[in-house]
Amino acid sequence: MGEEWLTSSPARKTSLRGHCPLQNKEAKQDQGQGRKLVDEEEEMNVENECSLLGAWEDHSQPTEEQKRGFKAKHFCCCSSSKPSATSVHRILLAAMNITSVKLHTNPITSPRSSLTATARTFSPSFLHLRPRNASVTCSVSPIATVDERTGDIPSRIDSLAQVSGVLGCQWGDEGKGKLVDILAKHFDVVARCQGGANAGHTIYNSEGKKFALHLVPSGILNEDTMCVIGNGVVVHLPGLFKEIDGLESNGVLCEGRILVSDRAHLLFDYHQEIDGLREAELAKSFIGTTKRGIGPCYSSKVIRNGIRVSDLRHMDTFPDKLDLLLSDAASRFKGFSYTPDMLKKEVETYKRFAERLEPFICDTVHYMHESISQNKKILVEGGQATMLDIDFGTYPFVTSSSPSAGGICTGLGIAPRVLGDVIGVVKAYTTRVGSGPFPTELFGDAGDLLRAAGQEFGTTTGRPRRCGWLDIVALKYVCQINGFSGLNLTKLDVLSDLAEINLGVSYKHPDGTPMNSFPADLSDLEQSKVEYETMPGWQTDISSVRHYSDLPKAARQYVERIEQLVGVPIHYIGVGPGRDALIYK
Repeated sequence: MGEEWLTSSPARKTSLRGHCPLQNKEAKQDQGQGRKLVDEEEEMNVENECSLLGAWEDHSQPTEEQKRGFKAKHFCCCSSSKPSATSVHRILLAAMNITSVKLHTNPITSPRSSLTATARTFSPSFLHLRPRNASVTCSVSPIATVDERTGDIPSRIDSLAQVSGVLGCQWGDEGKGKLVDILAKHFDVVARCQGGANAGHTIYNSEGKKFALHLVPSGILNEDTMCVIGNGVVVHLPGLFKEIDGLESNGVLCEGRILVSDRAHLLFDYHQEIDGLREAELAKSFIGTTKRGIGPCYSSKVIRNGIRVSDLRHMDTFPDKLDLLLSDAASRFKGFSYTPDMLKKEVETYKRFAERLEPFICDTVHYMHESISQNKKILVEGGQATMLDIDFGTYPFVTSSSPSAGGICTGLGIAPRVLGDVIGVVKAYTTRVGSGPFPTELFGDAGDLLRAAGQEFGTTTGRPRRCGWLDIVALKYVCQINGFSGLNLTKLDVLSDLAEINLGVSYKHPDGTPMNSFPADLSDLEQSKVEYETMPGWQTDISSVRHYSDLPKAARQYVERIEQLVGVPIHYIGVGPGRDALIYK
């Protein structure tokens, strides 16, 4: 799907999903707020991916090193040759093998048609790929903002509750940042409630300047929005100051607009070091963390020797607390070297940090409740996603916090009764980074083709994301946990060239008996057989569609079938990376 011969029709003139990196880099501009977004899930190395897709603006050829960087077993994405239909089917036959076909006897709801298959085997008829023109051209038309398109705030946004949240439904990388950025300008406060610098997204202003945010909430470019870093977040001060410096050097005022909870825990450089040591210890059973020290910092918090932001106001006792923290790490990890000089250096560094951070420190619990009493609108942005939740995710292959609805309350100190709408963000298919079970995963060339179509490569590490069909069992489980009022279905356009699309509607034990819920036991999950329902594809470009009624019938059927299966309405549909590429349903 990532190959040049699979680019769109002349009318489309983009890469397969219409997500050409050149559009993200320089073409699409928000003419209202003057910015565009490539969210945490869609940040990318523009030059590298453009070269891989043969989409350089000046049509120059990528280097041999770039070609080697992403070359599938049978195809090179930079190739201009056009493989035959026979070769496509030969590859898919090798990649997929259906075990049996029969009616589903115990679906979540009665499917139209279904297939019983092992969790990782598929029929080649599921994935029909159509040859395309060999060239790739990127549109450079400007983005129209929501207000420009409709003349006012869409009722879907205007009707959101006073306190609303945006959370991920899968294993992260769903596209949360894009929706948060669109909603942020309609809220007075945007708050982070959990996680750390392992989350974030990138915003571009009207001049094309890039702002990479990992700790600062996404509302920072809206000058009337207050940004809150809640008590549930772990804060790496060097990283936070780097973000603030980057913002202020580009004219974005931060002082007086960012509040950091005095109850938030501090993440030190040593946490990052031992994160890597811990992963090395686990060897083949490694979790696949970002190695940003998130887990070790939360560990310090839970075993009650962590250091909080409020401790920076007591530098007389700070050295003793830091000594205890570092000594404990040295006794646990042989590879961690701790000396008195290290302690002295860290103390001096944090004295300077304490002075600089003081204007930002706040009792955010009090601030949040004051804002609620003043009828200010509050938007909470979650990091990661529920399938990575420390309690509800695929433990131990999870994050160290609670990126589900409960984390909003504990991470900000607000009562459950004041939390109104919670929007779940879910891709039209499924991806995962790192280790852990993935029942609907596509292996081999089938997974490679979907990965290339969706440009599913990690920003920080460049790791290819694992790809597969949409897992309805996991999605329904997540909807039950969070009580979503609506869903944002993202990247629907990625599926546009498929003749047939699968939905994983139920799991079965190896003996054929149904699983009634998403299992906690990973061995059960690994051995599960997935029951698939096959739906027709729409095989036409939808990246320019802005009204639900204008979507092809098959695309609407896909959206509505998901709604039927999970019991939650889909209110927002993403059909491209731009801020305007959003359908309000």
